[in-house]
Amino acid sequence: MDINYELYKVFFHVAKSLSFSDAANDLFISQSAVSQSIKTLEKRLNQTLFIRSTKRVALTKEGELLLKHVEPAINLIIKGENQLCADPKSGIQLRIGSSDTICRYYLVPFLKDFHKQYPNIHIKVTNGTSQQCATLLERNEVDIIVTNSPNPGLTDMMEILPVKEFHDVFIANPEAFPIMDKPISLKELQTHPILMLEKRATTSIFLHNIFLENSLDLVPSVELSSNDLLIDLAKIGLGIAFVPDFCVKESEQLSIIPTIKKIPSRLLVVAYNKDIQISDGSRYFIECLSANMKN
Repeated sequence: MDINYELYKVFFHVAKSLSFSDAANDLFISQSAVSQSIKTLEKRLNQTLFIRSTKRVALTKEGELLLKHVEPAINLIIKGENQLCADPKSGIQLRIGSSDTICRYYLVPFLKDFHKQYPNIHIKVTNGTSQQCATLLERNEVDIIVTNSPNPGLTDMMEILPVKEFHDVFIANPEAFPIMDKPISLKELQTHPILMLEKRATTSIFLHNIFLENSLDLVPSVELSSNDLLIDLAKIGLGIAFVPDFCVKESEQLSIIPTIKKIPSRLLVVAYNKDIQISDGSRYFIECLSANMKN
């Protein structure tokens, strides 16, 4: 069967937007041209790829299967075009996946340095949980990710390099929780309101596992998607927050609560796909992060 890239490109845009009109706008062609391309592809494959109705468009099971193969292929083609047609020191986009916490409290000076070295390279940062970032990398939607480790989303297909060791800490307003004078047990911590990230976050999974290893059931009072919000709530005395130490600045409002049980350290890692050639800019950024671990 002859492979018509244009047909698959149209399919990809419709499948991602689930809209014939949005796909037409993205591709700068008419909606009727989009519809005709999909009909042609369905006829060639002898499969129905979309369920069409007056209100919405949805992928069939066959369409979902095809998208899983088409999406990484198109992303690879786009990446290849960028590397062939652009000078590595100008015009290439550096796509980074990371959490908002890591971006704000760790990556900013590295991004500043990168911009000085490669002022013409556009930097695109996609925020997500650590597992979401691993998925973005697996799908080739980002060039590199900087994430917490351990992270169940990281695979053998990725080159993974440590860049920073850190500890997670319990923090609270000492006026609301005057318990900083001596280390306390996890069981005693259980009696206080715990503020932590939502369950899908690797930090949350990490803390739940620590409690389970000590035969304790952790039931947080508040679950949020932002460490910044956890810190803000801890400041006003709403509870004891569990956050990475690199985003905490002790002050009169916040203090670290020592624990009898030592919380194991974790790593920040940078990861990229082993089988995809990375640009000079990406390699420079990775080397800067890795060098920081050695210092």
